[in-house]
Amino acid sequence: MRGTGQASLDQVAELFEPVLAQAGSDAAVIGEQLFALVDALDSSGSLRRALSDPARSGDDKAALVTGLLGGKVDGRVTDVVAGLARARWSAEADLVTAVEHLGLDAVLAAAEHAGALAQVEDELFRLDRMLVSQRDLRQALTARGAEAGQRAQLVRTVLEGKVHAFTLQLLERVARAPRGRSVSASLGLVGRLAAARRERLVAAVSVATTLTKAQEARLTGLLEAAYGRPVQLNLAVDPAVLGGMRIQVGSEVVDSTVLARLDDARRRLAG
Repeated sequence: MRGTGQASLDQVAELFEPVLAQAGSDAAVIGEQLFALVDALDSSGSLRRALSDPARSGDDKAALVTGLLGGKVDGRVTDVVAGLARARWSAEADLVTAVEHLGLDAVLAAAEHAGALAQVEDELFRLDRMLVSQRDLRQALTARGAEAGQRAQLVRTVLEGKVHAFTLQLLERVARAPRGRSVSASLGLVGRLAAARRERLVAAVSVATTLTKAQEARLTGLLEAAYGRPVQLNLAVDPAVLGGMRIQVGSEVVDSTVLARLDDARRRLAG
């Protein structure tokens, strides 16, 4: 990543992918080291500015990274962060977000290497739904008065041995450093990254009653036709849902009547 053009998260992830593929199970360690860097950047405005300053040359910023991290973290972490520093960012916060996303993706890559990515994705979704009804636990995981270590320990106390180790690692990170997000928003972010790793969109679907397998297949087909790519359904039953169904894909809420019109159009075209 030696160019000086404007960086994007998708470009960064694509360039980092060969590193994660080679790292195998070590990708989880790379993730933890990237998380530590996120914490350092969040706590130091001067460091953020130094690594994202457009007035400094890319090589100068990369050399700063090497001086700070060289010999202290995995060399692959130093290399990728130096690459991030060489790029231009529209805001210093974007650089930190990129490092965070790479850290989360690294843990997910380790889960994929272990054949556990689908399990981790499913557990994250189910825990998100569980927290909707667990108000005290939800508040405890984001309590500003509690130390980060205390929030992470709460996750371990409640969930250790009940979820996959990679799920636990990600949940501890979410609790330790929410970075201004709710638990649900953080879990949604990780879920989208997991889906992207499997080259799928995530559609969070709340329905008034349980769907049959045929209905799930039909809904999946409609969404895939609408978005032009594979879609992963995350289903939750909520009797309070008006109209029988609520569908959210990323930040977009899909009106089920739109899908009905799409399905009707497809039937007419089929004759």
